[in-house]
Amino acid sequence: MATEADRSKLLAALKAAAESTRLRLLFILSHGEFNVSELTRILGQSQPRLSRHLKLMVDAGLLERQREGSWVLFRLREDGTGGELAQFITRLGEADNDLIADDLRKVQAVLAERREKAEAYFASVAPEWDRIRSLHVAEGAVEAAMLDMAGEGPFALHVDIGTGTGRMLELFASRTREAVGIDSSREMLAAARGRLAAEELRHVKLRLADARELPLDDAVADLVSIHQVLHYLDEPAAVLAEAARILAPGGRLLVADFAPHDLEFLRDECAHRRLGIKQDDMRRWLDRAGLLLLRQHNLPPPPEKGEHGLTVSLWLAQKPR
Repeated sequence: MATEADRSKLLAALKAAAESTRLRLLFILSHGEFNVSELTRILGQSQPRLSRHLKLMVDAGLLERQREGSWVLFRLREDGTGGELAQFITRLGEADNDLIADDLRKVQAVLAERREKAEAYFASVAPEWDRIRSLHVAEGAVEAAMLDMAGEGPFALHVDIGTGTGRMLELFASRTREAVGIDSSREMLAAARGRLAAEELRHVKLRLADARELPLDDAVADLVSIHQVLHYLDEPAAVLAEAARILAPGGRLLVADFAPHDLEFLRDECAHRRLGIKQDDMRRWLDRAGLLLLRQHNLPPPPEKGEHGLTVSLWLAQKPR
């Protein structure tokens, strides 16, 4: 039975949602997380006015506010009375509302700009990708830890999401009978094909595809790897859910990414969408995907890198049998 506190929270959330701009914000943020500058562009309203709306919605429990360096990101709340109401409203659909439909067209334009920026960066660094990664953290130590966490196998099918230059496919090649590398960048796949051809890894395939829509059937993979990919994505949870879909019962998901940091140049110069991945976020995403977290391990940077170093976090999860 609902308590008086529950009823008060629901009333506050209903009042916060019952306004045109705030209702539009709910539908916009149902398509991912956005910063204030992006929301200002979509809605065509001043930043001070929009900030007041956002604060009211956060206070009412409809939205979550998260600071990442100089950015403040907003997204729909996933729990609590306000979160349940926000999810319920957006599940009703946009209905026949021209204003919301126009907002969502602008949302797609913003998302397209993000993808273009990331793809432009990928195209410019594809031949040097492995070298750039090594500047951030000792890659050999990360790879050794990943091999240890994944286990000896053999794995019937290994799928590497966001395969880049194909290094993960190469790393696990001796433990897999078949492997598929997925990437949305033609330039990256060209670099991967060059690497794999040199190693004569004929049991490895490469596919151009979106990580949120993998060209694979359900429950076919017993190892999925995602190496230094999630910090580029708008929707890491969607990619983890797709990884869970293709995992066979008992299959393993191995993720490597940066721990939270404050190196803004990675966002400005290298198209990083997130300044690292928080442990709480990863646990929530895995739980929503129906995966069990088995192990988590951190690899700190070498002492000589000091405050400019990056810690790499590893997560091993499993699909229940």
